[in-house]
Amino acid sequence: MAKPVDTRTAGRKPVAKATRSAAETEKIRAALAARRDELSAEYDQTLSEITELQRDRLTDSAGDDQADTGTKTFEREQEISLANSIKERITQVERALERLDEGGYGWCERCGNPIPVERLAAFPSATLCVTCKQLEERR
Repeated sequence: MAKPVDTRTAGRKPVAKATRSAAETEKIRAALAARRDELSAEYDQTLSEITELQRDRLTDSAGDDQADTGTKTFEREQEISLANSIKERITQVERALERLDEGGYGWCERCGNPIPVERLAAFPSATLCVTCKQLEERR
């Protein structure tokens, strides 16, 4: 039985991946680890704030009308959405660290071309080059 063809990479020439020095790799790893630690601290802080606000809302809800209840629900959903966003960014940084260990960091996952240094400087956990990211966002 024939293997299914990966349409994302079919017909493309493999791009030779340049190797980076151990010092460069460690510098990137340290920057990504520092970012992950920052985000983890922010996530923990956000969770503790949500917990504290939930506690306050439970003790201070006597006499609330429907508008007050709706406002509190909306605020809680916004806080949870913020926490989920931070968690997603942590996951992206962890994925970048995995790619660094595997040797795929700095290379587009879709086309295999190098991701410009400027893009990685602005968004260190980028997995797609600018062109592929633009195509993805148009869908």
